[in-house]
Amino acid sequence: MQLPRDPVILLSYVNTQLRDAYPSLKELCHALCVEEDDITRSLDGIGYAYDITQNRFL
Repeated sequence: MQLPRDPVILLSYVNTQLRDAYPSLKELCHALCVEEDDITRSLDGIGYAYDITQNRFL
């Protein structure tokens, strides 16, 4: 699956997936065959970081 390239749209997509379907970022990445670093790097660029306790990017 190709993830959205726009970081703001990616943020919305990933947080929705984490809320609705995946208990962790690791499981989301495994299911979608993407690297965690690719997502975290992109979202870090707009000031968001993964919060494991809330299972979302803040």
